[in-house]
Amino acid sequence: MQDKSDKDFTFAKVCYINDMKNAVTNQQTTSKEHMFTDKQLLFLLLPIVAEQLLNSFMGMADSMMVSNIGPEALSAVSLVDSINNLVVQAFSALATGGVIICSNYIGQKNYKHANAAARQLVLVACILSLGVMLPCLLFRMPLLALIFGKVEEGVMTSAGIYFFYTLLSYPGVALTGAGAAIYRAQGNTRTPMWVAILSNVVNVGGNALLIWVFHLGVMGAAIATMFSRFFNAVVLLVLLHREDQLLSVRDYTRIRPDKTKIRAILSMGIPNGIENSMFQFGKPAIQSTVSTLGTAAIAAQAMTNIFENINGIGGVGVGIGLMTIVGQCLGAGRKDEAIYYTKKLFRWGQVVILLSCLGAYAIARPVAFLSGMEAKSAKLFVYMLGWITIVKPILWAPSFIPAYGMRAAGDVRFSMVVSTCTMWLCRVTLSMFLCRVMGFGPMGVWIGMFSDWGIRGVIFMYHFFTKKWLRHHVI
Repeated sequence: MQDKSDKDFTFAKVCYINDMKNAVTNQQTTSKEHMFTDKQLLFLLLPIVAEQLLNSFMGMADSMMVSNIGPEALSAVSLVDSINNLVVQAFSALATGGVIICSNYIGQKNYKHANAAARQLVLVACILSLGVMLPCLLFRMPLLALIFGKVEEGVMTSAGIYFFYTLLSYPGVALTGAGAAIYRAQGNTRTPMWVAILSNVVNVGGNALLIWVFHLGVMGAAIATMFSRFFNAVVLLVLLHREDQLLSVRDYTRIRPDKTKIRAILSMGIPNGIENSMFQFGKPAIQSTVSTLGTAAIAAQAMTNIFENINGIGGVGVGIGLMTIVGQCLGAGRKDEAIYYTKKLFRWGQVVILLSCLGAYAIARPVAFLSGMEAKSAKLFVYMLGWITIVKPILWAPSFIPAYGMRAAGDVRFSMVVSTCTMWLCRVTLSMFLCRVMGFGPMGVWIGMFSDWGIRGVIFMYHFFTKKWLRHHVI
């Protein structure tokens, strides 16, 4: 069996080097050459950005379709998704740990260990998702009552139905993240993108069929979501079974735990998961503050949040791609390349954020008009988005892009501590003070956000230039 395994790895390596244009390049480079060309970087980054944008727009379309069922259904889905998003962030963090480990092995050209790490990522994703799903299924109604307290009976009933089916989809979410991470670690970002496109089409089509044709209401929306998530996971796992790629995962039932690699994946993923979770926990505090400011402020803040999320997706895509690039560079022992590409993608991230902010601001007034926003809310929304368009291209990249590179180098705890502290001190505490005490209105939320970005950016940039983040060892 061992001889066959070695043969499989050698065959995969040869196919990968010959066929994958965006993979690790020839090691016989001169000092003036780099591991990745600009064309290879674009092939790596564009599918990630496209996938992130697609998921965002499809999420909006999903909400619009659910809103046709009625206000109770929309409220129920919104409440449950606040829980689901927290879990999705945790699974995403696990996938990040897999990207870091696998890309470092690939940089070393240690394909056998990279494949072994990929197998362990799939195993851990499956076990953890089942570990979260099963107790939540047993106690889903008490859990909803504990988190949301007393809500209208119709809303709670719909929430229980939606929560049940989305809980069943947790293994699909986790395995999708693992499969996409394995592909991204080897530089193949197009496959996850195309599978995500098909999955989103299945989700929207399922919603239309089950909600409008079979009139299943919230249950139909939940079933469509569950089916699309499992569709995404199954397709990725089937494709990973192919031999004509660098990393392939076969014989899923024969995967056995490897404590060393599981520990390595979790050591990268857990701090990132804590960091992501802190952001999710901070949202209710901010939302509760805005809710005291009146209906016009609530509507303006909601629309501003949607636009701010959209105009940042491109930058997030650049950061996700940077983890693969830095991981491969450091695995190959080329620290100078890791620094070079972090600086390069930092500049690209600034350009992407600037263009996306300008584009979002350009359509703000038409969207406010077409969505039927009241004049006061629309004016406040455009005002806040205007400040975001000015500030975000300056502060966002320093506060996020270097951190992606540091995580790929194994410096995950520093990012976790700094991000958590600045988020709670500025984005939450300062925002609440400005809104509740100083009377800044919803603009106080964004002043707190800008302060968070600014302080975090200064700390991250200083840490980046000290090069202490390069002293860590991933594997």
